[in-house]
Amino acid sequence: MNYPNISNLFVNLDTSIREVIECIDRSGRVSIALIVDDDQRMISTITDGDVRRGILAGINLSEPASKLLPIKAQMPHVTPVMISVDTDPDQFLILMQENAVKQIPLLDKDGRVVDIVILSEILAQPKLPLQAVVMAGGLGTRLRPLTDKVPKPMLSVGGRPLMELTIEKLQKAGIEHVDVSTNYRAANIVDHFGNGEAFGIELNYLQEDRPLGTAGALGLMETPEKTLLVINGDIITHVDLGVMFSYHKKQQAEITIGVRQYGVQVPYGVIDCDGPIVRELREKPQISFLVNAGIYLLEPSVYSFISRGEHLDMTDLIHRLLDAKRKVVSFPIIEYWLDIGQPADYERAQNDAKDGKYDNAPKPDSA
Repeated sequence: MNYPNISNLFVNLDTSIREVIECIDRSGRVSIALIVDDDQRMISTITDGDVRRGILAGINLSEPASKLLPIKAQMPHVTPVMISVDTDPDQFLILMQENAVKQIPLLDKDGRVVDIVILSEILAQPKLPLQAVVMAGGLGTRLRPLTDKVPKPMLSVGGRPLMELTIEKLQKAGIEHVDVSTNYRAANIVDHFGNGEAFGIELNYLQEDRPLGTAGALGLMETPEKTLLVINGDIITHVDLGVMFSYHKKQQAEITIGVRQYGVQVPYGVIDCDGPIVRELREKPQISFLVNAGIYLLEPSVYSFISRGEHLDMTDLIHRLLDAKRKVVSFPIIEYWLDIGQPADYERAQNDAKDGKYDNAPKPDSA
């Protein structure tokens, strides 16, 4: 397999979960970190699926990787699937299918990790059975004066329009048809992308005569025949859409919301009381929340909650489903993600582009 710099995937039990995420994200080809001892002998593995389950269980990213092992112990493969470097390559695919994994470390005779087998490099990955909508109709008010003459999705990031990065990601995932909701300075978007032929994808435009909100534009299109991916036009992310889609189907959800763990540092000591009795004092704790990341998967049944031409935010749509007792689930995004909503975010996007953080290809998951 000849994975370059296999040691870049190595972490230890004390490595923070945040550092594990960084290890996975920068690897580019895999979605796994390898927990090894001081002699590079395998202890366990941490996949992005393990991290997502940890986040949903309330584990903070500053905690050590060892905190994820009890959660991992509840999964089918408590002991990592590993094979000898001497194994016949013809057996790789069989072993992956038998164990339902997409990555397997190769060990030498002393149990040291020397390489890794990656399913996507053995077997071509199927196209995702998704339609997609890119929400590109916002005014970009918080980014003025940058957006005085161009819509936010057309701001240049690393010498390319922001939305071009999203369209490229969708095309690489095998999505063939994308609708783009437009309103503010729509001509800039239409003139650049046209019918999408130059970008290897079919594009159609949902022109809002007036702002319809983050979900209202969906009412301008016919009920989709497939699961619908909705993504905001002002974000950049490495999220693996295939993994998110598999998760959505496994959960049998009507809407899956991409979420991101966000921490707020309290600048004071926090006192926990039971009536007048002080139970605990926490000095400047960090409080973590799961925030909306602007990426959704919707089943066609959701369209019964959307009326054509009404103003509707995605938050309101989700509340309608919750009130109707429909299944709405969250999917933690641990890969690179940036919402370009403020000037500081745009500056970071430019710096990240210079550092090559947009070069990583989508990675397979072994969750």
